[in-house]
Amino acid sequence: AHDKASTIRILPNLGVVAGGNVVAAQHVGPAQQSLSRTLFPLGAMRKTEIYDEARRRGFTALVNKPESYEICFIPDNDYRGFLRRRVPGLEERVAGGRFVLADGTDLGRHEGYPFYTIGQRKGLGIALGFPAYVVAIRPDTNEVVLGNYDELASTATTVHKLNMGKLADLGGRGLVPAVVKVRYHHAGSPAFLEQDGDQIRIYFTEPVHAITPGQAAVFYDGDDVLGGGWITRHVIGEVPEPLRAVALA
Repeated sequence: AHDKASTIRILPNLGVVAGGNVVAAQHVGPAQQSLSRTLFPLGAMRKTEIYDEARRRGFTALVNKPESYEICFIPDNDYRGFLRRRVPGLEERVAGGRFVLADGTDLGRHEGYPFYTIGQRKGLGIALGFPAYVVAIRPDTNEVVLGNYDELASTATTVHKLNMGKLADLGGRGLVPAVVKVRYHHAGSPAFLEQDGDQIRIYFTEPVHAITPGQAAVFYDGDDVLGGGWITRHVIGEVPEPLRAVALA
């Protein structure tokens, strides 16, 4: 969609989605220059409608093809094997790291920090007497921090490598309200955006779990994509009081 200033707007909730639910694509997306040369011939159709049309036209192989729920370029879902093949000598460089608690308590040896992700619970190979999650990763020391579910909660994060859509720049606008998604199946959380140079700080009105550096955060205004960026860090703590006051006003 184009507005009067010729900015190309992305309306993901009108796009192609799986099943009967409307699920917005969770990625930072193409830049305006690329969008200006892009056509979406199926953009007004739901995925169920496309399947119905394919079935009507006899494309049974397409219709019967199972959905992909894993990383598309790792069909066997062995991401650890993928990393080992792509980075020769990786295991030798990172093996022998330590699982720790946030206070530094040593919990034992792990296989190397690249083989874990924030929010991970399965495959840790360690029992703590409570459901343990990866709550932080420290590459500099090869430490993987474990904790309970509440320790995954963050109230703020910072993103960089911005790709803005509806609003080209947030500078000078103060705190901009938005709904922010930090992963594909995240329903979105109310937040305020504040631009600082080439970064945007995101302040959530309520804690959000498992915000992961290296993944995308996308900002929405209703059905419009305001923009997005790549998460660089997350902050654990209470929502800043001025922001809470604004959120409750």
